[in-house]
Amino acid sequence: MTKARTRWPRQRDAEEPVPPDGGTPSLAAVRPTDLETCLRACAAHSGKLVAGLDRRRTALAEALRHLLATHAAMEQTPSAEAASPLPLLRRAGKGGTGSALVLGDRLLDPLLAVGTKALDCGYEDELKLAVLITDTVLTQRKGSRAAWRLRGRVLEAMGAESDAVEAYERYLALTDEDGFGVAAKTAGLRAGAERQSELLRKLEQSCPEAAAFAAGSVTDTWAEGLALHGRGDWNRARSRLIGALLAQDRAGAPVPEIQEALSQYVGLALEAGGAPGSGGTLRTGAGNGDPALLTELLELYAGQRRARMRGPVDDPTFGDVEWTTLGEFRNRIAGKSICLIANSQRVGTSSMGAEIDAYDLVVRFNSYRTDPPATGSRTDIHATIHKHGFNWDQKVHTRLVFGGISGDWKYSLRNRLVPGAQQYLGDESLRWPLRNIGRVGTADWPSIPTTGFNMLWLLDYLDVSPRLDLIGFDFYESGAYRMPAAMKMPITSVHEYTSEKAWVMERAQSVTDTRISLR
Repeated sequence: MTKARTRWPRQRDAEEPVPPDGGTPSLAAVRPTDLETCLRACAAHSGKLVAGLDRRRTALAEALRHLLATHAAMEQTPSAEAASPLPLLRRAGKGGTGSALVLGDRLLDPLLAVGTKALDCGYEDELKLAVLITDTVLTQRKGSRAAWRLRGRVLEAMGAESDAVEAYERYLALTDEDGFGVAAKTAGLRAGAERQSELLRKLEQSCPEAAAFAAGSVTDTWAEGLALHGRGDWNRARSRLIGALLAQDRAGAPVPEIQEALSQYVGLALEAGGAPGSGGTLRTGAGNGDPALLTELLELYAGQRRARMRGPVDDPTFGDVEWTTLGEFRNRIAGKSICLIANSQRVGTSSMGAEIDAYDLVVRFNSYRTDPPATGSRTDIHATIHKHGFNWDQKVHTRLVFGGISGDWKYSLRNRLVPGAQQYLGDESLRWPLRNIGRVGTADWPSIPTTGFNMLWLLDYLDVSPRLDLIGFDFYESGAYRMPAAMKMPITSVHEYTSEKAWVMERAQSVTDTRISLR
């Protein structure tokens, strides 16, 4: 199959950063890139995207159209731009040689959105586009936290883990609150790399003959090993396969390629020798005939995979957290007064702290912020979307994590859950209340339900609380009141607050400026 090349415009005057030792430049190092070059590349990429079944590329195409339309509109209205107290896009100089576009606030978010959508696609051309976008942003805004985090994610997806760690560290140096779990991710990448190196060393030590094959072609050596394995000659196959793994590692192959090869090798080793504890018989030649060695290799392989999924965990049982089902959750809240506290300025500027703490159960959401005189100090139930890691370290009685896609939800739990921070954790029966429990589909409720609405709907559905009050729910009319790290996050347009407000008001028993009572 022939690969189509993306012919991006080249910025010929940009120089690759060269390390002092003259080695290969780090991918984390920013290549100076001007905005014109990036926009031309985005336009070229937009032109080659066609309608299809890949929803990720469809989303990227839409983000590119929005970016290019925003830029075109700004080019057509220079007078309005000049009058703005915060220039959105302006020229460095007044034309002539050396004049260059300067990245302003209005274009920054659409540009980063394109980078994120390109990352979601995961294909080589899209990942290159995402790197170019972060080059562009960081050329002009060296302290952009969003750009450094995006760069780390892109480099990680490309398999350049050491460079990804470097980019993540730049992000962490610029932020006080790690709501996205970057520190744990960075520690996990480091631990995974260390265990992978140890695993390869163990393989090399267990099979000295492999060194003779470590300098050859990875593809040919691997194919020869597979052929020998197919003929039942595991001793000779093993030396070729390990030799190919060592060659991959020494050549600096992307981590996903090494992981794929390691995964296949482990499977073949188990097939040849029998899995420890499975009742299989370890045949001569498998793992040097040493079940303990095979078990050790399996532990290292599993350990490095776990570490990469989330950072090292001191307590793998997460503090003996207990799953709670829909029925068990119902029994725990039955007969208790409950208040749900909005993340709104109406609460943040109030003096309702004592009233809030007087309820039997206090429910807060996502990136909630507390100020005892205004918001109260207790949080009994933390309801959060799985995509963000805000407040997961705060101790609560019950944590309910909502998410629409089961696999993504499970991945987030493994990566974000903090040992000892909760006694009970909602299981899959509580994962997506409106859709899964209420069976309310997109035909009846097209928009994605908010965390607050999922929680409110669940409590109304269970109908076991004598008092159910919403405090500060003005549907963001007064603005957001969140953790500082979350204050810059936009109020997303995928939620339809008008419908949620109408649903609440239809069921309200009494309404004041600060409190809506449903019971």
